Amino acid sequence: MSLRASPFPNFFLEGLHAVGWGLIFPCFWFLDRLLAVCISTSLERMWRREMECYLHPLQVVFGSVLFFILFIISTPFALLGFVLWAPLQAVRRPFAYHHQEQIIPMEDRNARWEETGKVSFGFLTGNLCLLPDGIARFNNLGHTQKRAAYIGKSIVQGVTRPHIRIFVDSPSSCGTVTPSSSLIPQPPPSSYGSIDVSASNQMDDVRETDGLPKPNSNQNSNQHKDPPRTLPQDADVPMEVSALFPSSVDIVCLQEVFDKRAATRLTRALGPLYGHVLYDVGGYACQPAGTCSSFKFFNSGLFLASRYPVMEAEYHCFPNGRGEDALAAKGLLTVKVEIGLQKGDKKMVGYINCTHLHAPEGDGAIRFEQLNMLTKWISEFQAVTRREDEMVMFDVLCGDFNFDNCSPDDRLEQSHSVFEEYTDPCRAGAGREKPWVIGNTLNYYAPLMKSLKAAEVFAVFQELEELMYVTQLAGLTDHVPLAFRLSVSLDPQH
Repeated sequence: MSLRASPFPNFFLEGLHAVGWGLIFPCFWFLDRLLAVCISTSLERMWRREMECYLHPLQVVFGSVLFFILFIISTPFALLGFVLWAPLQAVRRPFAYHHQEQIIPMEDRNARWEETGKVSFGFLTGNLCLLPDGIARFNNLGHTQKRAAYIGKSIVQGVTRPHIRIFVDSPSSCGTVTPSSSLIPQPPPSSYGSIDVSASNQMDDVRETDGLPKPNSNQNSNQHKDPPRTLPQDADVPMEVSALFPSSVDIVCLQEVFDKRAATRLTRALGPLYGHVLYDVGGYACQPAGTCSSFKFFNSGLFLASRYPVMEAEYHCFPNGRGEDALAAKGLLTVKVEIGLQKGDKKMVGYINCTHLHAPEGDGAIRFEQLNMLTKWISEFQAVTRREDEMVMFDVLCGDFNFDNCSPDDRLEQSHSVFEEYTDPCRAGAGREKPWVIGNTLNYYAPLMKSLKAAEVFAVFQELEELMYVTQLAGLTDHVPLAFRLSVSLDPQH
């Protein structure tokens, strides 16, 4: 089943929604700029000290007055737009869909799957903190639109590079050297806290021919000689820390893409590479629709890009959000994709589930209940959408879970049955992480993968081929993205 692009059933309702949002947006933007002019990131404060700029207080005073006046003037128009916009949310599908032909080539790692008897799939998950600029600055991140465009280009740059692995046999070797740290020139790392305001110039330096940044002549030449950190030889998972995204990522799952314009910029950057994008996921206004129990000012922040066609997609909103988290429509996005390969008379398909759980500390009971909901919703979705002529190659749950597997305060979530249904490669047991696990701020979003046996004819054996912490977005988000590749062996049953 092909999805329609618009979240509305017809052009008339879509037009009304555009008019309503057009009346609301100026008021929203002026309020956002009012906050942004008053809140500086640590990088901006450092620049002012280095440049000995003492005019910032005047900028704050006059900017605040100007944007406050414009906010007041635009408020009546926003109220009129709200009257049009809010009721339409009851008939809006909770996501928009973008589809286009793939025009940026990516290496196909499954081209010889019939000879090898194996297929593999690459996944990427990360929290981008793409909130409206004024709110993102509370997380020490600014320039949301520029960050979104630069993040999109960075992902394309990483995943389209050649897949090369070099094995160095020397006493000083730390293991496998990948192009992410040794072969490909890289841009200088961004300062933490905010993207450089000259990011537009940096993005102009990205070469359209190969998707790679131009070498920086000021970089330390030793920067590219350090191999990534790898696991000891007896470790059970091939983990590394990489300065670039891995090559050939098939599905990208992102969280906190709350800003609509930022989501559009990401879609424009990733659409030519992936072809299938779900964005602006979640409901607005009164949720559930038709009730006034909870008003949602933001969508769920979930975003999914896939090189495989989307067959089915469904979204559910968590009804038990509390505090500031209740202002966003956090929930679960469940998607079924068609891989485009066939074994015998069985078509290969996959399930990807993306979520963002309740954030505030001390609310473990809320997260526990949300885990109950999402496992139920996933089971129901798959029960409805699975077909006898299909072969399920993967069932992955990823996202920002907002708890870890070692903190005493998270014991309730650590004991949830979701870890019996899905395998967490970073987990040694309830309350115990594996020794090589690296933290990504205070949030936890290791991938969870379900072991599968598909169809009656062939057994599917899954293996985690690689797990990668990616530092390419340092300074562009307050989280560390995770990438992983799942290898699936197909063997005839005897």
